[in-house]
Amino acid sequence: MTIFCGIDWVEDHHDIAIIDAAGTQLAKRRIGDDAAGYASLLQLLAEHGETADELAPVAIETGRGLLVACLAAGGRDVYVVNAMAAARYRERTAVARAKSDAGDALMLANILRTDRHAHRPMPHDSDLVRAIAVLARAGQDAAWSTQQIANQLRSVLREYFPAALRAFQIKHVGLASAEARTILAAAPTPPTAARLTKARLRTLLKQAGRQRKVEVWVERLQGIFRDAALHHSPRVEDAFGQQARALLLQLNAAVRATEGLLAAAEAAFLEHPDAEIIISFPGLGTVTGARVLAELGDDRDRFTNPWALKAYAGAAPVTRASGKVRLVMHRRVKNDRLAAAGYTWPSPR
Repeated sequence: MTIFCGIDWVEDHHDIAIIDAAGTQLAKRRIGDDAAGYASLLQLLAEHGETADELAPVAIETGRGLLVACLAAGGRDVYVVNAMAAARYRERTAVARAKSDAGDALMLANILRTDRHAHRPMPHDSDLVRAIAVLARAGQDAAWSTQQIANQLRSVLREYFPAALRAFQIKHVGLASAEARTILAAAPTPPTAARLTKARLRTLLKQAGRQRKVEVWVERLQGIFRDAALHHSPRVEDAFGQQARALLLQLNAAVRATEGLLAAAEAAFLEHPDAEIIISFPGLGTVTGARVLAELGDDRDRFTNPWALKAYAGAAPVTRASGKVRLVMHRRVKNDRLAAAGYTWPSPR
């Protein structure tokens, strides 16, 4: 007996609907988001004809969470239906725009019954790739967070200490660099920076790990910090300095988190047998390679042709044609993480 299961996912509970090949609803139930709820779902499926040789496919609107992970680990096909596509399916039968969680679960089950061929199940990736994906995405998020905090620090420095921007916003340095974070932590206001001696600057640069052209940096920084500039009152400058120190604490933590996560992602990536192939591409290093593998996975049947992969990465344009009008536009619906890895592909790392 062929059955289909739809799950309307909510944070603390889920609505289940099971239908047969004719569209008859066999069962519906609300389960909790815990082990007991998962066991209840498996029992419900078994009661209505599921066997170990023929697992019922499941449709759900999210690809994340413990419930989805357990369903996929059991070997069944899990179809993640985009929320916008699900809303369009709902309009086919709900003309009055009626909506309920139980009705959405039934609608998802019917999507599999009628249009299963038009949807793709979640890829069956290995545990190693899923671990790489967790680390690579976390590292990418931490890197984006680092840049966001650095941008906030830039905005604050622009208000009271523009000389710091001239000092550190240069090629291959930036406010997130060790030199900028170390010196600004020691001298977060223009007067304290102007009082830095060459010996103190030399010590701070060495603490930051700089080994080459230290004397050139000392001369340049002291000249910038001691140039004539506009100033706030001392009390206002001190207040801005406190704000800069707080942002520097966040920036230091974000940089450490990014470095740790990227190192863990690289180590896991190098364990995968596909790593040697991926880093053989010119300009693709271990960090970007880990991000590419994390988003593509190692399920060889995931993409049916090269065009599907291009569309997934956002490299294939979208054509909209109607009558005499034909538009070719940039693809906005894509895997943003894979697209971001494509932008950094030529980098040395």
